[in-house]
Amino acid sequence: MRARSSADKQDDQKGSSRTFTEAARRAQIVGAAIEVIAEVGYTKATFTRIAKQAGLSSTGMISYHFAGKDDLMREVVAEVFRVADGYMVPRIEAQPTGAGRLRAYIESNIELIGEFPKHLPAAVEVLANLRGEDDSMREFCAAMDSLVDMHTHLIRESQKAGEFGEFDPRVMALAIRGAIDSVVTRAAKDPDFDAVACGRELADLFDRATRKDNR
Repeated sequence: MRARSSADKQDDQKGSSRTFTEAARRAQIVGAAIEVIAEVGYTKATFTRIAKQAGLSSTGMISYHFAGKDDLMREVVAEVFRVADGYMVPRIEAQPTGAGRLRAYIESNIELIGEFPKHLPAAVEVLANLRGEDDSMREFCAAMDSLVDMHTHLIRESQKAGEFGEFDPRVMALAIRGAIDSVVTRAAKDPDFDAVACGRELADLFDRATRKDNR
């Protein structure tokens, strides 16, 4: 085995530095894209606008890090999902009951709008402009199907535990997801809409709908 020289170590350090720098630059560009999309929409979110928002001297830096607009938009949606998971999952998992987890899921999903006001509107705008055959749309649909499957399972487990009443768990999971998506879409279009208050109302509504004795 060849001994590692100081030059080797310096190359490793430079490689790590480049990797860190490139990741930071990509994150900077994605953040700027989220801001621009939320403000002017998907169609007007040009590389020129995004570069200006990111403080870049030219669009070449965006092209260096992303294969094209579709590639950047895919990363925008992925970043929104990462932020949502980081914000919501700890709150949901902290609840000891099915009813508590359901409430935390609904309320944290909608409160996310207040904490990250540009993220969800940007994701809604991107997804609304994707074609059905687009890779990003297929990935999004698969992710949403997986999410509904997970909540269907959790609802079914709460039914088995005697916490929830008798109903089709998948229909309930779809109804919850549809209601949340409607609130997110409305909030993205109407800055005066009180999404948090609506989230509490939704949580109360589905609490009554799922409880074992909902009379």
